[in-house]
Amino acid sequence: MIDKQFIGKELASFSVTAEAGQLRFFAKAIGETNPIYFDVQAARDAGHPALPLPPTMLFSLEFNIPSNRWREEMGIVPSRILHGEESFKYHRMAYAGDTLHFSMRISDIYEKKGGALEFVVRETRVTNQHGDHVADLRSVLVQRNG
Repeated sequence: MIDKQFIGKELASFSVTAEAGQLRFFAKAIGETNPIYFDVQAARDAGHPALPLPPTMLFSLEFNIPSNRWREEMGIVPSRILHGEESFKYHRMAYAGDTLHFSMRISDIYEKKGGALEFVVRETRVTNQHGDHVADLRSVLVQRNG
């Protein structure tokens, strides 16, 4: 059982720079066709200072966390985990060249089916290099037991 004492646990924060090549690759991978995600001039013509991050790319950037040791500390077994869900609340745009700071914490732990499934809710606040609030991310990890 994952101990509920971990609710409120702050995870290692980190920063990552959004690189234009990575943005283009991600946009292509999700099937995006809007030229603002590929062509700097098209982005500028649309009123953006640079290539904007495609929707949901922040979730991908969150994988840059320097360590997943928090999972071990909580007793989470990697071979038993599933991705439960994710959600995003955007406050402002992020662009190629921005340095994004990710601050994460465990906001909830609960179980279903008599403990056969345990859920760990992680919330992440993303700010840019100016300290502006970019987004709030929420993801749910599910651990299968038994």
